[in-house]
Amino acid sequence: MTVLLFCSRESQELVCRGSMASPLLAREGRHQQRYDNQLRLVAGCIPYKLNTDGDNQSCDLLDRVEVLMVTSPGRLDLVFPKGGWENDETAGEAACREALEEAGVRGTLNDTALGVWEFRSKSTQKACSLEGTCKGYMFALEVTEELDCYPEKDSRDRKWVPVGEAYKLCRYDWMRKALDSFKDLLRGRRIPTVPELSEPPSLCIVKPSAADRAIALC
Repeated sequence: MTVLLFCSRESQELVCRGSMASPLLAREGRHQQRYDNQLRLVAGCIPYKLNTDGDNQSCDLLDRVEVLMVTSPGRLDLVFPKGGWENDETAGEAACREALEEAGVRGTLNDTALGVWEFRSKSTQKACSLEGTCKGYMFALEVTEELDCYPEKDSRDRKWVPVGEAYKLCRYDWMRKALDSFKDLLRGRRIPTVPELSEPPSLCIVKPSAADRAIALC
């Protein structure tokens, strides 16, 4: 089952005027940040779309899927959109917000979490304490809208890549494990339930995804 999480257009839509983007800026500060003991909770997603190129008619869904990756500010390596999970939103809503802020995309979020992974922020890779350690919940987002103007457009580049290439571009092992779960999800395989996320997300409607329809056609 997939769900469409509504993003408030008043709070999350950009208005483009010429080369100017306004009024929304990405959320800043951590006054609403969620923590699990000393672990900072983050949420993110693997944005994806079906390649409709007429030259690729493979019935293997994954051969026709591309995922969206973004650069980190000041770095060239590619990652998936993610960021702090705040206390006024569900994990799914946080993942949708980060996808909009960092990658400028909206879409249909699958309510089955790909998993949860613990990792360090890039600035604390060599630290010995728990400080700087994140606990990240990842989802799959089927992109239905790609915006030209979005909050972090000037600080990040975005790139659509085939799933196989994404494995090579991932900087961290946990990202490749998230891709493994993503592939299992698209193939209809069972994904282990994340206990903390067993409650249904708020503000959602059930909607069949294009990937579901493609599987049915094959």
